[in-house]
Amino acid sequence: MGFLPLGQKTEYVSEYDPGLLFPIPRVDKWKDMGIESERLPFHGEDIWNAYELSWLNKKGKPIVATAEFRLPCHSPNIIESKSFKLYLNSLNQMRYEDQFEVQELLEKDLSAAAGADVTVIIRDVEAMEALVVLTPDYCIDDLDVEVNEYHPNADLLTTVEGEQVEERLVSHLLKSNCPVTNQPDWGSVFIDYRGAKIDHAGLLKYVASFREHTDFHEQCVERIFIDIMTKCQPESLIVYARYVRRGGLDINPYRSTDPIVLGNDRLTRQ
Repeated sequence: MGFLPLGQKTEYVSEYDPGLLFPIPRVDKWKDMGIESERLPFHGEDIWNAYELSWLNKKGKPIVATAEFRLPCHSPNIIESKSFKLYLNSLNQMRYEDQFEVQELLEKDLSAAAGADVTVIIRDVEAMEALVVLTPDYCIDDLDVEVNEYHPNADLLTTVEGEQVEERLVSHLLKSNCPVTNQPDWGSVFIDYRGAKIDHAGLLKYVASFREHTDFHEQCVERIFIDIMTKCQPESLIVYARYVRRGGLDINPYRSTDPIVLGNDRLTRQ
């Protein structure tokens, strides 16, 4: 299905083409992290938002909208983001009856590419503006720490002896790099947990250590989840990253010890 468009001269097609979607198997990265695909140690979804969705109505009038896509974390494949954008652009000059016809089409094609059911919600511009902008809880970024490691180091994660807490922390210093183009990916990461208190300074240094790391958004979140579970052993844990959009798309994966459904509240930087 499709070919990897990254690094290639881009041709924006104006006719519907689901073959533009390029799936990437999750299993290889799971193996690298010691994760068995038959027994995933987490639940979660990858929440995508598209801000450049458009098509024509039956009279040829352009319609603009935004869309929310939810890919289950157990799907065999992620979808490469540039191919996703090219696929959405292939709808620009196509005529559809209404947004429900477009939604059904998107769900069919994306589910086929991901290998699992993908949920699609289409919103008009006014409805998107009404979404809540997320206000972070305690931010650890103001801690005065010395950072000298820029590749993920789980040994930076420690707990405070004798303290049990339930808290939600956030850092806006998450940065990693695309494994194909090496372009920077900027994000905010929320750590929601219950158990032995995680040392905040060590956590901040750990988040900063992703700065020169190369991985897709989904895989960074899974690595953070696995490292915290291994080093800090919380009773419950949610790792949720909200990434800044690129090419009209943002990707927001979350992984959790419990089967939950999180909202799609935007950050102001998104």
